[in-house]
Formats: sequence, C-alpha cells, structure tokens
Amino acid sequence: MAISSSSSSLVTNNNSSLFSVSARPQILVTSSLPFMSTTSIHFHYSPHNKLHLRQRFNSVTKSCDVRVTTLAISTGYVLCNKFFHHPLLPLHLHLPYLMELPGLYISYKCPYAQRVWITRNTKGLQDKIQLVPIDLQDRPSWYKDKVHPTNKVPSLEHNNEVRGESLDLIKYIDTHFEGPSLYPSGHDDKEFAEELLSYTDTFYKTVVSYFKGDVTEAGTAFDYLETVLSKYDHGPFFLGQFSLVDIAYAPFMERFQPFLMDVKNYDITVGRPRLTAWIEGINNIEGYKITRSDPKELVESYKKRFLANP
Repeated sequence: MAISSSSSSLVTNNNSSLFSVSARPQILVTSSLPFMSTTSIHFHYSPHNKLHLRQRFNSVTKSCDVRVTTLAISTGYVLCNKFFHHPLLPLHLHLPYLMELPGLYISYKCPYAQRVWITRNTKGLQDKIQLVPIDLQDRPSWYKDKVHPTNKVPSLEHNNEVRGESLDLIKYIDTHFEGPSLYPSGHDDKEFAEELLSYTDTFYKTVVSYFKGDVTEAGTAFDYLETVLSKYDHGPFFLGQFSLVDIAYAPFMERFQPFLMDVKNYDITVGRPRLTAWIEGINNIEGYKITRSDPKELVESYKKRFLANP
C-alpha cells in the first residue's frame, strides 16, 4: 500500500478493476478493488456539483458485479458489502456528501463497538446502517472534529444526530430500526433485563481485577452468570431467547475465556453447565459469528494490556 498526501493506492491479487475519485483539486484516490468493474472517475468538488457527484457515483456502483452498499469514502474507508468487516483502504478524506446511510463508527478490536455491530447484524440492517471503521491507534482528526467530540467508539450518526455509549446504542437500534425485536416486552422481563445490563460493568471490572492475582476469585462473577442463566429454561440465553442482554456480554466472554485459559489455565465452563450452553448458543448466532476476532490475537492483546510491566 502506498499513501501520500495527495494520493492513496491499494494493490490486490485481483487486477480486474480500478476506481478513482478526485473530490478536491489535486487530490486523487486510486485503488484496485476486486469487487468493482474497471472504471475511472475524476471529479473536482464544489457545492454546485454535489448532486452530480452522487449521480455519477451511483452509476458506477450499479455497474459493479457485487453491489456496493458501504463505500464510505466520506469517513476514511472503502468498504463493500462482501468485505464489510475488513477495511480495504484508509483515505483520510471527509466527504459527507457521499454518506446516504446512517453511519456506525466502530473499531474491530473494541468490545463495546462489537455490541452495536452484533445488534446491527442480528436485525438484518447491513444495507441500512453503514459500518465505518476507526483506527484507535491513529484516530483521524475529522472524527473528533466533525462526528463525535468524545473521540470514542462506538457512535451512530442517524437523523442528523450522533449518539454514543454502547448499551444506549443497542437499545436505540433495536427500537428505531426495522428487524426482529431484541428486547422483552413484559414488565418483569424488562426489569430482569435491565438488571443484567447494569451488571455488565461490574462483571467486567470484577474479572479484570484478578488478572494479575488469584483468578479463581473472579469465579464469583461467572457463578453469578451461571445462576441468572437458570431463570429461563426454554433456551440457553439469559432471557431464554437471544436478546440485547446476550449481545452485551458476548464480546467480553469472547475475550475472557481464551485469555484465562491461556494465561491462568482457568476454564470458566468447568462446573457451569448453563454458562457452557450459553457460550455454545452464542457461537451459533450468525450476527455474532461474523464479528468474532482471532482468539490468539485477543489473548496477545490482553497480555499486552493487562500483564505488561508498568
């Protein structure tokens, strides 16, 4: 990959296509993308040709072999529906006039962002909410200046407003977008769900606090989950059926389980059959499966974060 102040390029194993956009004078972005037919576009942006740029861009995407639904040049990445979970090209441009879908700003390594990503997938909103990856190690200045002043992920840009906080966002997406409901309607079930969602922060802090000590002390947190999982017997999930509560815990369990096994030789499933069934159940949820990271990478990341010498 070659990137300069005036151009960016990406060479892939497939040389069948070319896509280039110039939305500002003397700025040219060129990339070879395996999902696009050979096409070259060159524009000079001004407020007067904004509509023309969108029309020409749409004509290109319609000619592609694979329909492009998330070409997020506006926020710094080129993505497509086929490869939406992997950034193809960082552009460092900010062209908001190309954004037509609500934008979900995430990091692929952030468990909090993963919650919202799972919710989007589970509700079948891949064509309704556009993923925009942010590199947390090199956050573009436009994200803080023009999108989310806290400079944190996740955030969702919808109806001309930007919202943050993962637990708030999964509820917002569930209630403001189409797709199957992921939250209970009954009063008692809602109350129980809120109790479990409120406990996620305590759960995380309890487990992490024992990473450098006697990890068996963290067993109290896993024992609590084992207990609450016994409330419903018509499914392996916290509320019986898959819900936002499962989504809230899944990213952390994905990290805790391999890390504790590797570093402490501590198997969180031993003596906890309901937790074991829950893990098996969550791993069969398609909307979650496509967000999972390599366990080895997660373990190494946690080692650097929690076990490195001060």
